[in-house]
Amino acid sequence: MNTVPEDHSGQSAASPRSAALASDAPRETPTLLFVHGACVRDADWWWSRMVEPLTERGVPTTAIALPSCGETGDALGDLGDDVQACRQAIRAVRGPVVLCGHSYGGVIITEAGAEERVTQLLYVTSVMPDSGQSQAEMIGGEPAPWLQPGEDTIGVDADMMPEYFMQDCDEATVEAAVARLTRQSLAPFSQPPREIAWRSTPASYIVCTRDLATPAETQRGRIRAGAHRVEFDAGHHPFLSRPDAFAQLLVDEIRGSMTTCA
Repeated sequence: MNTVPEDHSGQSAASPRSAALASDAPRETPTLLFVHGACVRDADWWWSRMVEPLTERGVPTTAIALPSCGETGDALGDLGDDVQACRQAIRAVRGPVVLCGHSYGGVIITEAGAEERVTQLLYVTSVMPDSGQSQAEMIGGEPAPWLQPGEDTIGVDADMMPEYFMQDCDEATVEAAVARLTRQSLAPFSQPPREIAWRSTPASYIVCTRDLATPAETQRGRIRAGAHRVEFDAGHHPFLSRPDAFAQLLVDEIRGSMTTCA
């Protein structure tokens, strides 16, 4: 696994966080809740390759279906509905919770992470909005060439997805992913989170260094002060292209935070 832990200043850490796992007061392993990115459906499928390697490492997980992507009913929801779905998932499990937000999912965990039992936030090639900032405002400019905005919804060009989002995945995985593209409500992209959890909750940002949709330098520029930075050799979907190595990275981040906060 090619990972280089760094702090928010961009300086290499003295040693991997996974080296400091011992604690005089053992803490309960949290449940990891995964929040997927924009314009896709079938949350369980996107996370399916992570379940076994994380379970083997003692971390239970759940993938959250998003109303704005039409996963919970016919009507497409907004950011508030997605946050509420995340909060319901938090309340459905016992004990501490870690939220992992991929791409657009980072906006959701920024607000939902204010729930009391959330102990850590993991941002994966994502955004970390501050008060009053929507995803559209943070990204700025014209829509990316692979986006297909409409009056009330937005989608991704299926022909461009393999090159920009999944160039390090095998053909069968690419075909299955493209089949799960969907048009999403446009509303969440102009709505800022109402609470900013990363201000008070430990956060890590995972930079996917081979991401062609969101280049590594762009990702690094989105990391907030105080967040722990980790670089991972993968494209936009590390949970599909390198699931075992990515699972180990997540476990290292979770255990490192548990030790730091003990």
